[in-house]
Amino acid sequence: MGAAIERLTGIPLRDQWPAWMIGLGHGGTHWVLATYLIMAPFFTKDLGITYTEAGLLFATFHLASFLANFGSGAAADIVGRRVFLQVIALVFGAAALALIYFADGFWFLIPAVGLIGATNNLWHPPAISYLSSAFPQKRGYALSLHALGASVGDAIAPLAAGFLIAWIGWRGTAPAAAIPVFVIALLMLMALGPREKAENDAAAVKKMSKKDYIGGLKMLVTNRLIAALCVTAGFRTMTMMGLLMFLPFYLADEMAMGAQAVGLTMMAMQIGGLIVTPIAGIWSDRSGRKRVVLAGFTGTTVILALLTLIDSPLLLVAGVAFLGFSLYAARPVMHSWMLDVTPPAMGGSATSLMFGTQSLFNITIPPLGGWMADQWGLTSVFYLLGGTILVANILVLFIPDSKQPTETASTT
Repeated sequence: MGAAIERLTGIPLRDQWPAWMIGLGHGGTHWVLATYLIMAPFFTKDLGITYTEAGLLFATFHLASFLANFGSGAAADIVGRRVFLQVIALVFGAAALALIYFADGFWFLIPAVGLIGATNNLWHPPAISYLSSAFPQKRGYALSLHALGASVGDAIAPLAAGFLIAWIGWRGTAPAAAIPVFVIALLMLMALGPREKAENDAAAVKKMSKKDYIGGLKMLVTNRLIAALCVTAGFRTMTMMGLLMFLPFYLADEMAMGAQAVGLTMMAMQIGGLIVTPIAGIWSDRSGRKRVVLAGFTGTTVILALLTLIDSPLLLVAGVAFLGFSLYAARPVMHSWMLDVTPPAMGGSATSLMFGTQSLFNITIPPLGGWMADQWGLTSVFYLLGGTILVANILVLFIPDSKQPTETASTT
């Protein structure tokens, strides 16, 4: 098995472990968010929170994510302590989840959800830029392992949260679910911390000056290709985050599923992503990013259009699993595409720019979707999400491909 993976990826297994470790940490950040999303339909009922208010809470998540971008990319590129920043993101995200135990209403939840959002985006610039620089010629594969970790966290957390809620309620679930994330943070610090220190000591003379950083940042924000990729990623993530928020409500309120069934259905979507993510990364390294992204966007558009026509719970679970295949195939490939055209020293800031754009776009979906659900029912939200992924599908047609990653790509 190990030999087959080495032949397929072109990377010895002994050299892949940092990517797998960072993938595990990424799974921790998504574990926090996925647990919150499974808890949401149940604490909103207990606390008397409307769909619109639930949407505003998730908008707070994205607003905090957007604001966190202003410092996380610069910290990753200038300071260079990428592993430490990732550990901080895990610790504070887990602490915010645990605090939900004390929630007594809408206003208490705002700072907790905001902190989860801020730490979620604090994670991405240091993690993605670390992997990009460590595996420059196999960037698609390395970032697919990062995305694979997210899919594992997104898959396991709904199932675990669903059973925990049924067993000890949503209040007990909040601190219980935070414990594994603290453990992952400790493992990362012990495994990657000494390695990062040695690498930084060896490269101390090569650190970027603030003047060079500002010049590189200006080049990034004026690059039309990077802007197009950011906007396209924004529409894709609007669809993904809208589904992650409103699908549990649809399953619980419209399909009358219990906590375990909701968790199992959401896990089915993530299993689809878990299977396809490394395949998509390797495929994009070999045949180019655009083809893989276009296939994922087209599949998502078609499946979303069909989901609202399904009445059978079993067929719905199957449809959601297929949705995971198409929706998550494009995630690591979009990140790789961005970094293909970004100078290596600006990888953290490029990632920050993409995730900042995504967060800015995502702010609108939760309150708008919540208002639409209150007015016309939850089905209307899925038509909205079908429209956002269709826009992304059209945009990607006009973006030139980046077939082979390069460390000297121009930013002009």
